[in-house]
Amino acid sequence: MTTEGPGSIEQELEALAASVRSLLDEHARVEQELADPEVHSSPGRARSLTRRYSELDRVVRVWTRLETIADDLTAAHELAAADESFAAEAAELEDALGTERESLTAELRELLVPSDPDDGRDAIVEIRAGEGGDESALFAADLARMYERWAAAKGWSTEVLDAAHTELGGVRELTMALKSSQDGVYGWTKFEGGVHRVQRVPVTESQGRIHTSAAGVLVFPEADAPDEVDLPDNDLRIDVYRSSGPGGQSVNTTDSAVRITHLPTGITASCQNEKSQLQNKEAALRMLRARILAARAEEAAEAESAQRRSQVRTVDRSERVRTYNFPENRVTDHRTGYKAYNLDQVIDGRLDEVVESLRAAERASRLEDIG
Repeated sequence: MTTEGPGSIEQELEALAASVRSLLDEHARVEQELADPEVHSSPGRARSLTRRYSELDRVVRVWTRLETIADDLTAAHELAAADESFAAEAAELEDALGTERESLTAELRELLVPSDPDDGRDAIVEIRAGEGGDESALFAADLARMYERWAAAKGWSTEVLDAAHTELGGVRELTMALKSSQDGVYGWTKFEGGVHRVQRVPVTESQGRIHTSAAGVLVFPEADAPDEVDLPDNDLRIDVYRSSGPGGQSVNTTDSAVRITHLPTGITASCQNEKSQLQNKEAALRMLRARILAARAEEAAEAESAQRRSQVRTVDRSERVRTYNFPENRVTDHRTGYKAYNLDQVIDGRLDEVVESLRAAERASRLEDIG
């Protein structure tokens, strides 16, 4: 390793310090706010601050270690300058700490790249059958199972908030919540938004012909708590109706299904999954808050809205983000060009490698944006 003097080390840290200093100040402010008991009376505010503190704490820990290394190396160089007998020891210390310093510097630079502020949130995922009839609904069910298995592998919990199935076991529409006590679920799942295309021989195909169909996926960051998105009663119109099962037949004799419309925005959410009207109302409110939260983020930041608008609201197989080709056992992500011949594993929930290609592309794009 090339030996660097203390001057170059200090210059490197000083260049990073200009970016780090404001984050260190924010870390101190957030820490002080979290110490205020009144903050914890608002669960949404408390969780948002806790998430931000965790993000900033990573920067603080890396920066503190870098400063310690710089101090140790500076002291060693000063001793070597004062007494030549310490020169060899200083060189050994720099070799020992140099690799760690380079690794920490790279980590810090990545931490300083602006991230989506919603990445640390939990997520609500909506899956809808599109073109392709029964085959599309069966594929939508496959996607739902894929996400459930992916969530289980990552230690996330899943909760089906609403679902409408077909007679063949497919899914017309399904909404699930993905939650984690640690990992930022939305930061992983947001890339799933868009149209997913499947190419395979449907179970309903008697002549063995390959069909192409599509299913749509929408992903929303979930509000940390009900108080984060205030929904006054006079802003809501609540309609109740009888839920329906496969083929459209009524499955309840009471009006348990709920549709809620947020009058100021026109955003709606509905749920018929539970037999209890109250439970359906609570689930619909969770979905409504997530949709309103996403809409607000779109209005607040055009750069963020561009990403969210890419999650197409109409399910058309020409607007695809990923193709699942079963005859070739191939999965292709059309945004990054990722291609692999392990579709059997991906559909079984091993999505990390596919999604990591998208996360890496996002990081690279953000790095370009900041020059």
